[in-house]
Amino acid sequence: MGRLTEAAAAGSSASAACSAGSPPTPLPLFSTSPGSAATMASSEEDGTNGGASEAGEEKEATGRRRRLSFLATAWLTFYNIAMTAGWLVLAIAMVRFYMEKGTHRGLYKSIQKTLKFFQTFALLEIVHCLIGIVPTSVLVTGVQVSSRIFMVWLITHSIKPIQNEESVVLFLVSWTVTEITRYSFYTFSLLDHLPYFIKWARYNFFIILYPVGVAGELLTIYAALPYVKKTGMFSIRLPNKYNVSFDYYYFLLITMASYIPLFPQLYFHMLRQRRKVLHGEVIVEKDD
Repeated sequence: MGRLTEAAAAGSSASAACSAGSPPTPLPLFSTSPGSAATMASSEEDGTNGGASEAGEEKEATGRRRRLSFLATAWLTFYNIAMTAGWLVLAIAMVRFYMEKGTHRGLYKSIQKTLKFFQTFALLEIVHCLIGIVPTSVLVTGVQVSSRIFMVWLITHSIKPIQNEESVVLFLVSWTVTEITRYSFYTFSLLDHLPYFIKWARYNFFIILYPVGVAGELLTIYAALPYVKKTGMFSIRLPNKYNVSFDYYYFLLITMASYIPLFPQLYFHMLRQRRKVLHGEVIVEKDD
């Protein structure tokens, strides 16, 4: 319609010019008005510059990915430095307490605030997996972190009589050495300056620390059983308006039993990783 209108207007102008005595101007076969010329130019630019436009978009996307990668690396470096420092503070406090008091009694009470803060702060590791800045299974990380949270808040914090048990010291020492080693390993890896000793410690200390830590956790839960059964803490009895019952005592028994299938899987996975990292063995994981 636009081109037909422009042609009609051009024809009228030519007729007027002829009647006025001016030489007639021939009509073009296709209109070349400014609007259509702009459209043609735009089409030509799209054809000739399409590749350049796509390349520009790709470059911009690459730049965005690099900026996000930089921010993620910077955050993870800060997080791992903070966690390394936190567990170092905890280790120093534990050594100082024992040197001053000469006993483990009262140790948990003296370091519980620091322990609760940094262990709860580790919930961010689940967030890291969820948003994809750490390529680790959300399920595996969730189980590992939540088991620690469970031990800190629902066992040792909630059941005061067991806080002076020797088993508490077992898992505290195991956790502390493990976490200092683990977070320092991640920190130096992110900085691309990983000392061999840190790598060696990461893949050797666990051989002793993991069983010791698990033994401490199980013995602590076992020590809590009589108190939980006597007081009925965290349990829900029938009848109630929700018609639901829950027995924390039996929940703890089930939790202890769950260590039987779960711990060997994690432990042997770490042994396979140790052979792969320290000895260069090619490990073929079997599909379940």
